[in-house]
Amino acid sequence: MTLKDKVRRIYRFFKYGLRAREIKRTAPMISRERLVGDLQSLGICEGDVVLLHSSLKSIGYVDGGPNTVLEAITEVIKPSGSLVIPTYHMVNYNMYDTCLDKKYVFDPRTADTFLGLIPSAFLKFPRIERSIHPTHSVSALGKDAKYITEAHHLASSTFGTDSPWDRLMKLDGKVLGLGVTMGPVTFYHILEDLMLDEFPIPARMTETYGLSCRDWNGNLIKVPVNPHDPEIAKKRIDRNTYLADYFWNEFSHRGLLRVGKVGEATSWWSSARKFYNHLLALMNEGITIYSTPDDLKRRPIPEVDSPDFQV
Repeated sequence: MTLKDKVRRIYRFFKYGLRAREIKRTAPMISRERLVGDLQSLGICEGDVVLLHSSLKSIGYVDGGPNTVLEAITEVIKPSGSLVIPTYHMVNYNMYDTCLDKKYVFDPRTADTFLGLIPSAFLKFPRIERSIHPTHSVSALGKDAKYITEAHHLASSTFGTDSPWDRLMKLDGKVLGLGVTMGPVTFYHILEDLMLDEFPIPARMTETYGLSCRDWNGNLIKVPVNPHDPEIAKKRIDRNTYLADYFWNEFSHRGLLRVGKVGEATSWWSSARKFYNHLLALMNEGITIYSTPDDLKRRPIPEVDSPDFQV
């Protein structure tokens, strides 16, 4: 870990501590029982395979913190289901910077994640499976956890065939957002990696980097990575609210989102397979997660009620 990473981790620790105290002071107490009921009302069911993106602060003051959220989801989906959570680890939170760091070694047994309190807590759960990937490691728990994660380092690309996202889609899992917009959803990238040269935006850099990883036995292996182009990434949906709003309106208008409250958080889910198919249809109409405001004007859609997300 670099000095910059250590400073950022300390900053996040204090920031999350201050935020937790403020939420505790101002927000209602959210119990595990309420979360279970809210998830079931939202349409999360026994046996579901769920890819989770989350914001703990949006849920409210949860009694027991992130572990309670994770326990509530696993209670709802039961052992016959699977919970899948991105647990990425990168230098400077950046794929390209990670590729340039010749000393970088990813170890799934010890590497933390920068994606927040819920993913960090998930890494401490017993019996989780974690994929071996130097930048976009994914962790899972449940019936299909091993199948989802086991081949990531052997997959055709980070998000491509036999990646966790591809296998989630083959299982017709659900993409679940707890208190997050449609901006920070990495499932989008499966389209880029499956379509390759047919994808209209050169989102990936052409150079391949062999990054060092430890496998679960501690053996050193190399995993090929084609990083996102950092300049093109600035145009992406997670950096531009106009795109997140457009995709929310589009997916809502098409009936592809089930929306409700989990705790105090506006939350949603979509079938992974239907999500992918609609991304493909949009691409064929000239719309991607990199589209400009002018692109969107050429394909207007009806607006729906704006979601009440905390940012």
